[in-house]
Amino acid sequence: MSKSKFASLAAAWLILAAAASPSAAQLSNDGVKIGVLNDMSGPYADITGQSSLIAVQMAVEDFGGVVLGRKVEVIAADHQNKPDVGSAIARRWYDQDGVDVIVGLGASSVALAVRSYAREHGKLDIATSSGSSDLTGPACSPTGFHWMHDTYALAKTLATASVKNGGDSWFFVTADYSFGHVLERDASRFVEAAGGRVMGKVRAPINSTDFSSYLLQAQSSGAKIIGLANGGNDTINSVKTAREFGIVGGAGGQSLASLLLMITDVNALGLEAAQGMLLTEGFYWDQSDDTRSFATRFFARRKLMPNMMNAGDYSATMHYLKAIQAAGTDEPKAVAATMRSLPIDDATLKNGRIRSDGRVERDMYLFRVKKPGETRAPWDLYEQIATVPFADAFRPLSEGGCPIASTASR
Repeated sequence: MSKSKFASLAAAWLILAAAASPSAAQLSNDGVKIGVLNDMSGPYADITGQSSLIAVQMAVEDFGGVVLGRKVEVIAADHQNKPDVGSAIARRWYDQDGVDVIVGLGASSVALAVRSYAREHGKLDIATSSGSSDLTGPACSPTGFHWMHDTYALAKTLATASVKNGGDSWFFVTADYSFGHVLERDASRFVEAAGGRVMGKVRAPINSTDFSSYLLQAQSSGAKIIGLANGGNDTINSVKTAREFGIVGGAGGQSLASLLLMITDVNALGLEAAQGMLLTEGFYWDQSDDTRSFATRFFARRKLMPNMMNAGDYSATMHYLKAIQAAGTDEPKAVAATMRSLPIDDATLKNGRIRSDGRVERDMYLFRVKKPGETRAPWDLYEQIATVPFADAFRPLSEGGCPIASTASR
């Protein structure tokens, strides 16, 4: 073979090899950019905010900081719990700044707004800290995922358990926006399905500082359970006010049930105020060696233990990067399909799967907040009452109204 012919063949082989190499031409912007879009300064900043950013950064570092030979970059922004602000940031990130996936999306109104744009333009979004079950219902997407809790699972687990234990009459204090409305709707359904009744509701603006009038209405209703369909600082302020009125602990025949209470909220409240409350989470830091290791590293950075949303941020990011590696590309539809095909396996979730509507199949857990004398150490705050299997906790695929569910592979 002549030298010139050998050189031509060698050049052709190199071109083909480069085309076949995932690291060469399969990343749209010569790298991967992850956007963390959450409440960084408002009522949910403590449970999402910087905690979400740290969890995503930890996942990227644990993955090695690169995928397909290219650097992974993480950026963050504050959506201020405003759908128009969140949607504008998402559009800029997707269309101008080269963001490949948006993670977080706490505040369901923001998550739904971003989902609408991402679905229309074939972009990836992963809701890890928003709760509306509509994200895997009418608002589902081939390139959208719901990683942790949703209003259906929170409501079903807690409402069913409460009615079973005698809390058969409810009054709701509800955050007056989409998440609160859907949470109240779902909880009301399960209260009634379990044989209980809803005696009334009152809606409070997000980030309220004074819950006195709302809780007085709840107290005067005579309902056995005052259901808090809110989250973050709104939940903390509700519980503090309820304690002032003597509601916490079942005084006067009434008890609180928080439909979204997390370990960071309990720590902020203190056990004296939160003791005995039932709650549902999808993660607790003290469940296994892996969760304890993850939580210890997280605490070293944040000085708080991770809640279920932060665990979801970590898990979703790890799985997304694994899917890019396996697919050999960051093209959204290819990555989304690979995410659905791969099992989820990380420090916070073992043997998880993703259903065709984007819902991550995971167990949920019913916890009781310990009394002050029951704790062994700081952050030893929960007693696990029950494990609720995925099939019992989350809405069946056939009931969600997701338009792609019947044609997708799972």
